[in-house]
Amino acid sequence: MAGKMKIRRNDSVEIIAGKERGKRGEVVKVLQEDNKVIVGGLNMIKKAMRKRSQQDQGGIVEIEAPISASNVMVICKKCGKTRIAYEIKDGKKTRICRKCGEAL
Repeated sequence: MAGKMKIRRNDSVEIIAGKERGKRGEVVKVLQEDNKVIVGGLNMIKKAMRKRSQQDQGGIVEIEAPISASNVMVICKKCGKTRIAYEIKDGKKTRICRKCGEAL
């Protein structure tokens, strides 16, 4: 079941579970229907690609694989790994850090 995700594109995140545990990166793409995110430069897999045209190279390429959103944690610039809370200011909903209250 796909719900609303608190992680957005360009968020700085740290992977908290799996083979890439402890590494940090930036969210490149959010796959909301699958509850997954793609983090730049992390969780790389090798994929066999077919040659599509004369100029296009085929062979084995490395691409970023999706990671479950539950296995990443947003990084606050002020206090580090944190969870996200929401606050309504002047009728506008903003994301804030649960630890220090800094806007994300």
